[in-house]
Amino acid sequence: MRDIKALVAEMTVEEKAGLCSGADFWHTKGIDRLGIPSVMLSDGPHGLRKQDDKGDHLGINESIQAVCFPAASCTSNSFDRNLLREMGRTIGQECQAEEVSVVLGPGLNIKRSPLCGRNFEYFSEDPYLTGQLASAFVQGVQSEGVATSPKHFAVNNQENWRMSISAEVDQQTLREIYLPAFETVVKEAQPKTIMSSYNLINGVYASENRWLLTDVLRKEWGFNGYVVSDWGAVDRRVDAIKAGLDLEMPSSNGYSESEILAAITSGQLEEAELDKAVIRLLTVIFDYVDHKKELVFDYEGDHQKARHIAEESAVLLKNEGVLPLAKDQQTAIIGEFARTPRYQGGGSSHVNPYKVISAWDVVKDQAGINFAQGYSLENEEINQELIDEAVLVAQNSDVAVVFAGLPESFESEGYDRTHIQLPANQNALISAVAAVNPNTVVVLQNGAVVAMPWHDEVSAILEMYLAGEAVGQATINLLYGTVNPSGRLAETFPYKLEDNPSYLNFPGNGRTVEYRESIFMGYRYYDKKKMAVQYPFGYGLSYTNFAYSNLTVSSDNLLDTDTLSVKVTVTNVGKIAGKEVVQLYVSSLEEKAERPVRELKGFEKIFLQPGESQVVGFTLSKRSFAQFNTDLNDWYVPTGDYEVTICRHSRDEGLVKTVRLTSTQTLPYQVHRNSTFGELIDNPKTRDWAMTLKAKVDAFFHPDGVEKSSAVSDDMGDSIFRNMPLRGVISFVNMTSQELDAAIADLNRN
Repeated sequence: MRDIKALVAEMTVEEKAGLCSGADFWHTKGIDRLGIPSVMLSDGPHGLRKQDDKGDHLGINESIQAVCFPAASCTSNSFDRNLLREMGRTIGQECQAEEVSVVLGPGLNIKRSPLCGRNFEYFSEDPYLTGQLASAFVQGVQSEGVATSPKHFAVNNQENWRMSISAEVDQQTLREIYLPAFETVVKEAQPKTIMSSYNLINGVYASENRWLLTDVLRKEWGFNGYVVSDWGAVDRRVDAIKAGLDLEMPSSNGYSESEILAAITSGQLEEAELDKAVIRLLTVIFDYVDHKKELVFDYEGDHQKARHIAEESAVLLKNEGVLPLAKDQQTAIIGEFARTPRYQGGGSSHVNPYKVISAWDVVKDQAGINFAQGYSLENEEINQELIDEAVLVAQNSDVAVVFAGLPESFESEGYDRTHIQLPANQNALISAVAAVNPNTVVVLQNGAVVAMPWHDEVSAILEMYLAGEAVGQATINLLYGTVNPSGRLAETFPYKLEDNPSYLNFPGNGRTVEYRESIFMGYRYYDKKKMAVQYPFGYGLSYTNFAYSNLTVSSDNLLDTDTLSVKVTVTNVGKIAGKEVVQLYVSSLEEKAERPVRELKGFEKIFLQPGESQVVGFTLSKRSFAQFNTDLNDWYVPTGDYEVTICRHSRDEGLVKTVRLTSTQTLPYQVHRNSTFGELIDNPKTRDWAMTLKAKVDAFFHPDGVEKSSAVSDDMGDSIFRNMPLRGVISFVNMTSQELDAAIADLNRN
């Protein structure tokens, strides 16, 4: 076994400093005299983007040919851990074939706003779903001896001012929404690297944030790999080393090495801190070297895997009986996206595809199929001649399938969207076609949420998202029923942008962006507000139907340290085989709890033949019910009743069981002069004392038990008392201010 520490002991301080930044845009430095190789990092969350010579991080220069898989905004809708694990394994094999040691991904940032230009690279608005799918992907890649680099750690939820904006987020929101996916990936998949984000978090750059990179990531979660910067994200290199950032990318052309050496010479930086970074780097580098194997890139095989992943991830949003299509129907294929598909996002994840298959490529030789362009991708202008041509084709067809979506110029790394509308020419086309053909189907190709002003005019909507290079074949297989749709939305589709909880606080003022919506974002907000949405989180249709029955729980009364087993029977009551996504949500029934209506805490995807049933099981732990308590600086389950719901989406009533959990933790509580009686009564340690004082207050207002005035109801009196601060009783009982302070001190001692 290689002795990394001994190897580091042989290195000069100059070599150590040099190893902590790139040799060029994509490679680490090598040290020939010690047998330390230079290895390559590459973009690749949904396909390998290896650049051989002219490196850049925005997809400007061409990369090698590779297979373009569906983007995370698409694969997240699969709700399928096994699918993501297999996709990761395939990309890991491609990395081995191309001698790439680290895949920069997956993207774990939460979809705070539908405007984020990079939402196509991110999984979901929900941290549990994100963490589960990302963990599976990381496990898949790393099973092939290749490292991953989940990104961007952390709170990188916009592109505008991404390199300078400070995300102002309270601790509870960080812990419950923006950090859990990273935590899950670290604990369940142990990625070999983590990429820090560009932005500041509460005034401190992520790359220099010791609380984030050392206290939380390493000490609390147990991460033992190395932290790499996003490209060009480091401001002060020495501060970043101290915070726990090991590798700066790309090359600093010697500048960072000079800073590190000067800091060691002056005593500002201990060489031992530099040694830690080098040890972490070399451990991962040699792990790749030791697992290097000769593989051949199977382009065609991987292309078919990309098709399968797209099929499993598409979401059927609406179907009034027009789908699946029949081969003997006269069918109009309308829209430029049908022959020039949008299948991936722009920027650092842009893949040079092996081959792109459009829907028109698949059906153009089929009898009864006609095409009309409908719109131009060059601009949004409504071309009436193209619309009239499309209307004529639609009028003479049994079914009209309109391919629509967002052009690449609408969403990309580097800038945020300004609205959630489709191009005006596409909206006009869809309405015009639907007006002459009642069997109009819309196929969407987009990286994020879009508004649907024509929703009620069409008969079916198939959401493909950015489905990779095999999008055409996958789409046709879904439309004709060769594959039964089984995807479910990983984000809520609101009716309009203004409904989004971050609307008033996105994207900030250029210096700071305040996350004032707190934990209430995505479906947690929409459901709490009982706000009408176009489609709720977790929603999706199938060509068959499923029934749920016999929901059971292992206990209805348990401690927060216990686990809860949940089982439900799912039956395919339709006529064809299909897959169902069984979703489990947890709700707190405490009236005063400032909690979401329900939160996703489990999901399973199952395949059932017609008439077949299967028992689906879940295991819930403390974290399934917990909220982050800032007084404890830990996860806490308040004693009370909780609902466990098995359902089809976040708005579905589903099947419900109520369980009672008892906390084994005691919250720290310091009494002070402005503590309210309500707080004291609710706390078991102070309840008796508070009730004794309450009796004295009551006696002041009602001496000799005189009947209460009709002007003051019981409810009013109780409310006034519960909201009264302790200092308020001095006016109503025989107690001085000094006596009150002494009583408070005594309560706090006990």
